[in-house]
Amino acid sequence: MTDGHLFNNILLGGRGGANPGQLRVHSGGIIWRKQGGGKAVEVDKSDIVGLIWMKVPRAYQLGVRIKAGLVYKFTGFREQDVNSLTSFMQNSMGKTPEERQLSISGCNWGDVDLNGNMLTFLVGSKQAFEVSLADVSQAQLQGKTDVVLEFHVDDTTGANEKDSLMELSFHVPNSNTSFLGDETRPPAQVFRDRIMSVADVGTSGEDAVVMFDGVAILTPRGRYNVELHMSFLRLQGQANDFKIQYSSVVRLFQLPKSNQPHTFVIITLDPPIRKGQTLYPHIVMQIETDYVVESTLSISEDLMKTKYKDRLELSYKGLMPEVFTQILRGLSGAKVTRPGKFRSAQGGFAVKSSLKAEDGVLYPLEKGFFFLPKPPTLVLHDEIDYVEFERHGAGGSTMSSHYFDLLVRLKSEQEHQFRNIQRNEYHNLFDFISSKGLKILNLGGTQAATGVAAVLNDDDDDAVDPHLERIKNQRDDGGEESDEEDEDFVADKDDAGSPTDDSDEEESDASESADDKEKPLKKEPKKDAVASKSSGKKKPRDDDDDGSKKKKQPKKKKDPNAPKRAMSAFMFFSTTERDNLRKSNPGMSFTDVGRALGEKWKKMTAEEKERYETMARADQKRYKDEMAGYKNVPVNVDSGNEPDSE
Repeated sequence: MTDGHLFNNILLGGRGGANPGQLRVHSGGIIWRKQGGGKAVEVDKSDIVGLIWMKVPRAYQLGVRIKAGLVYKFTGFREQDVNSLTSFMQNSMGKTPEERQLSISGCNWGDVDLNGNMLTFLVGSKQAFEVSLADVSQAQLQGKTDVVLEFHVDDTTGANEKDSLMELSFHVPNSNTSFLGDETRPPAQVFRDRIMSVADVGTSGEDAVVMFDGVAILTPRGRYNVELHMSFLRLQGQANDFKIQYSSVVRLFQLPKSNQPHTFVIITLDPPIRKGQTLYPHIVMQIETDYVVESTLSISEDLMKTKYKDRLELSYKGLMPEVFTQILRGLSGAKVTRPGKFRSAQGGFAVKSSLKAEDGVLYPLEKGFFFLPKPPTLVLHDEIDYVEFERHGAGGSTMSSHYFDLLVRLKSEQEHQFRNIQRNEYHNLFDFISSKGLKILNLGGTQAATGVAAVLNDDDDDAVDPHLERIKNQRDDGGEESDEEDEDFVADKDDAGSPTDDSDEEESDASESADDKEKPLKKEPKKDAVASKSSGKKKPRDDDDDGSKKKKQPKKKKDPNAPKRAMSAFMFFSTTERDNLRKSNPGMSFTDVGRALGEKWKKMTAEEKERYETMARADQKRYKDEMAGYKNVPVNVDSGNEPDSE
């Protein structure tokens, strides 16, 4: 990378524990993306007010303090990274990191530094620990010298999987000079008031800012009363009660349903909430689109003018999905995603589809795909390796031509297959995906999705039988029929012969003799019937004694010593390329493999085919030589007509 440095496995500390991700430091700022998708942290260099290096156990930690008072802590750097990154930030960003030492003495007596939203406890000149006051839910004064901080607790997995900080107590003696007070306000009271003025506290026991009753939620399923508080939202149902901090809200989605009077409102969380052993990274609400609500927020005018200026209004009146989204966006600060430019064949924002065993709708958005309602699956464009259009069922049936599938393969090698999409949605969906610059992989055509497009444009009566097409392609190459079985088409024994077959008439007679042992005898009556009809004479039947039933002729057995028929150039090509094609395209059907091989063979030049032509000529010579010796050996084959010896 020419501009900046890229580091993998860098941990970002927070309430949910340390999350690994990728960190990029460039001349314009810092970007951290969580491994596996989720939260992303982007800091512009103009917002950085301080950089701090600290040696922590087994690694180095970079603290980034921004203007809002928050500090991001990135851990996992090596000692050589510290020197190179420090030089880069000085030269390219104009920022000089300072170095701090971590106190490991174990002393619990020191000084408190309140800087923005961060509280730092210092022992001497070294930092013992640091906490974010944004996580403080309450600060209480006990007696005249003790202050107890209580921290937020919610139902996200991040808070449940690791030990969480619940309470922190400080002893502030009356002799403290850092928080000078008077007879009515001792230093502990001053300390507590300072925290109250900075931290987002006091909301736990307060009434909700606004509440929406009886909201239908699809995941986790049920009807809930949704309370929006100053720093968290609460879902209260008959059997479950969830409390979620706004710091866990990553994004909001407002997606109207096509031809239905409902709108999906989705709250995406990181970390997700958990119910039993099930994780819910998306809260999917289904709200009536035309339901009008009127709400007044329980927020003081002072807060509205300061903290929530230009973010909220004191009262709202309008459609419920819009009002709910606006209020939640103002309180949480999360961004809202709405439908983009895509329109379906019916004029909606999504296409009907199915994922796994569930039917739903697929929303093509400007930065990703969202399948709803369950399992709610969000796939970002940045995570996609390629997409592939597949004909549904690919068996040549009339039903299969009505639908197609969309396979989305991620860079992590995970796949999502959205099935049963109506074929009239193909062109809009293909054009939209192409406009996003995503790689489209098509296994059956020379250009992206050409093969699928041709199938989807076919009339039902003209559905392509891929097996017949392949046989036709092989015979167009000048080959003759062979009894060599192709594992791609087990149901049919025909395949191509060598296009360079120059066998003489004598060998042809021998081949014909050998082939007679292979031809099913049931075909002979058809030929005789035609001959009898053309001559006007009735051919007598081989009847039983009573003349009422036709005698069944036993099938002749093949001589196991007969030479194996020669393979064609195309068969040598197929044998060589089939495994490579399957390795590069796992899960590809036998039909698609055959079609792809046939198309590739057609487009090869004579020079490219020469290798396989040579192999075919050598095999033809082998067959010719073996047949010459085989003809001179008496053939003892049990025809099945001789009676068993006693």
